[in-house]
Order: sequence, then C-alpha cells, then structure tokens
Amino acid sequence: MSENIQPTIKKSVKSLFNINSPLKANAFADPTPYVPKIDNDYYFHPQTTQAILSGFEHNRRVLIQGLHGTGKSTHIQQVAARLNWPCVRINLDGNINRLDLVGKDTLKIKEGKQITEFQQGIIPWAMQQPMALIIDEYDAGRPEVLFIIQHLLEEEGRFMLLDRNEVIEPHPYFRIFATANTLGQGDSHDMYYGTNLLNHAQLDRWNVIVQLNYLSAEAEYQIVSSKVPMMQETEHQKTLQQMIELANMTRNGMRTRDLTTLMSPRTVINWAYNYSIFNDISTSFKLSFHNRVDDSERPIIAEYFQRIFNIELSND
Repeated sequence: MSENIQPTIKKSVKSLFNINSPLKANAFADPTPYVPKIDNDYYFHPQTTQAILSGFEHNRRVLIQGLHGTGKSTHIQQVAARLNWPCVRINLDGNINRLDLVGKDTLKIKEGKQITEFQQGIIPWAMQQPMALIIDEYDAGRPEVLFIIQHLLEEEGRFMLLDRNEVIEPHPYFRIFATANTLGQGDSHDMYYGTNLLNHAQLDRWNVIVQLNYLSAEAEYQIVSSKVPMMQETEHQKTLQQMIELANMTRNGMRTRDLTTLMSPRTVINWAYNYSIFNDISTSFKLSFHNRVDDSERPIIAEYFQRIFNIELSND
C-alpha cells in the first residue's frame, strides 16, 4: 500500500461505541479485505475502548490484560471494524519463531530456474502499510520472539532486517496492540500453562496498559441475550439471569481457590446457545461446562447448580 493512504474522515466516538465522549476518531473511508466484520451487537467497555482509541489516534502501544473469554482481541478488532482500519492478528504460541515474524529466504522457480527469494514475515509486511497488528498471548511468547517485537515498541518503531542490512520505516498509520492473560509477573491462579515472566524493559515500553476483566451482570446479560436472541424472550429471561449468577459463583470460587476452572462470558454464550438447541438446562450445562471440569471439582459445581436452579445434576 502507498505511503499516502491515510484516514480521511472523522467519526463520532459516542455514536460508534455508545460511550460518553465528545471526541471524533480518524477513520478510513472504505473497508479493505483486512478490515474485520462489524458485530452490531458488540458491547464496548468504556475504559478499554478509550485505551484502544488512544492507540489508533495517537499511535500509543496498547497492552490489554485480562482473564480468558473477556474479549480482549475482539475488542480491538471491533474498534478497527468501525474505523475501517485494516487489522491482522497473530498468536504467540510455542510454534511461532523468529523467522515467522521477520522472514526467510525461500527457493522458487522462475523462468525454469531455481532462485532464492526473501519472503517477508508478518512484521515487516504489516508495518509497511496502514495496519493494526494484534499480538495475542503476548505473555506466552518465547524470549527471542519478544526481543524482536521490542524494536517495534520504540518511539520511532523502526525495524532492522539484519540478514539483509535493511531498515524498515513504519507506515504512519501502522499500529501495534497486544493481549495477555497475565501481566508478566507469573500466573497466580495456575490457569495459564505456558505463560512466562516478562522482561520489565519489555513492559515499560507499552505506553498504555489496561485490564479487561469480567463485566457486571447487567452488561453480561446484554451481551449473551444479543448473541442468543431466544434468551430475550420473557420465559427465558430469568433463566439467563440464573446462568450468569452461576457463572459468577464459579469466578468467586476461583478467587477463593475452591476451583481451578471458571465460566467465562464465552462459556455462558455457549451454554445459552446449547440451551436453545437441547431445551434442557442441565444437559446444555454439562455439554458447555460441567464435562470439562476436573472430577474433584464437579461436586462443588453441582452444588452451585443445585443452589441456583434447584435441580440436582445426574452423574450420567
């Protein structure tokens, strides 16, 4: 993409994200294939949305930390969708290495001859165009991978391809975000196997760090009912309230160390959807959550369920 491509319109933050703000955000006039699809029912958490907007508007490096299922990456994508901002997402799982990010020489056949040609990795490709790069599972990245990303977090954000003696200047509208389950100080809940302690110099380079954890019961009700319209019907509204109440009990059980598994908003959505299919609250609960709980914790979960629904879970 050309260096000249830039946002050309301003959009009201209040109308786009339903948060109380007089500001207007830069946006691109037309979407491209890399712009995420808009979820019209998405709920925008005000503080998190403002932090993400600071990344898009002012080129701040934004790191979002929170428990699983809270919608950290989706939040960034849905902001990008409404700004028509191209966006790509990579996951720092154990298979991602330096060559995946930077690039490597590959063998190709041209005009009947075998030649060596450099294939750009995701980082140099993304940073040369107006693009929001989301780095998921940042706290699970290998140290050698994180040190590559560290260059992008500098003020000028230049990137050096050492193998080619080439310096890449970032496009004026290249943006970088990251998500993490922990804040780089270790996993205090023993929930996220594979996460690492993060270098303090790494964390210090993120301009904005925001925590996105579970929302209020009212907000979660709004999200789930928008995803599963059946739950908006009068006869199912109380059931959905009870489902969310049970989910919050598992979250409190995690805090008090009674449980090692909790119900995320994503799990509640799955439960509601399965309930719409099977029309049975116990069966849908087992298929959505109970069957993946450790055997030693199932009696606790069954007690929670009986307390909320006055139904005893069978063992079959």
